[in-house]
Amino acid sequence: MSVPPPPPSLQTESRPKIVGSEIPEHPFPILLQGNVQHGFGRGGKALGCPTANLPDDSIIPMTSVTQTGVYYGYAQITSNRADTSLRPQDMMVLPMVMSLGLNPFYKNERLTAEIHILHEFKSDFYGLEMRAVVLGYIRPEFDYPTLEALIDDIEMDKRVAVNSLDRPGYQAFINHEHFKR
Repeated sequence: MSVPPPPPSLQTESRPKIVGSEIPEHPFPILLQGNVQHGFGRGGKALGCPTANLPDDSIIPMTSVTQTGVYYGYAQITSNRADTSLRPQDMMVLPMVMSLGLNPFYKNERLTAEIHILHEFKSDFYGLEMRAVVLGYIRPEFDYPTLEALIDDIEMDKRVAVNSLDRPGYQAFINHEHFKR
């Protein structure tokens, strides 16, 4: 599958600051859950955007109804273990942005779902359960000419996610039953 480079018209300053309608539309919301697993190790190191990776089988609800690209919604890390170093604020329902795709800049050969929770965690949470409610689509994935161009778009994706979630029809999902199980 060939992924195009970003069009010249997709410059950060010309992108919409909010995407989606006032409430999520079909096929959203999409519910995901799985234990956080190790990924490629690039998110936090190379991109300044640490990601939580879901197992392949946990993304089937997403891949069966959507295309590759960047999405937004809410996520929560949960733990019943006494040995976790997560703080109470780390286990709240938090905004997230998610890449679903092959990450063409890195030439991945396997489809992955990488969720960046918009919160600063003090420790890793590999092996803990993550639940996510995906509420909207931001943009397709692109094959960037430089790492800097990719990072610029990731930073814009984060802002678009926060702005898009800052509407009553999306904020209601913070209390979705998926997070209360």
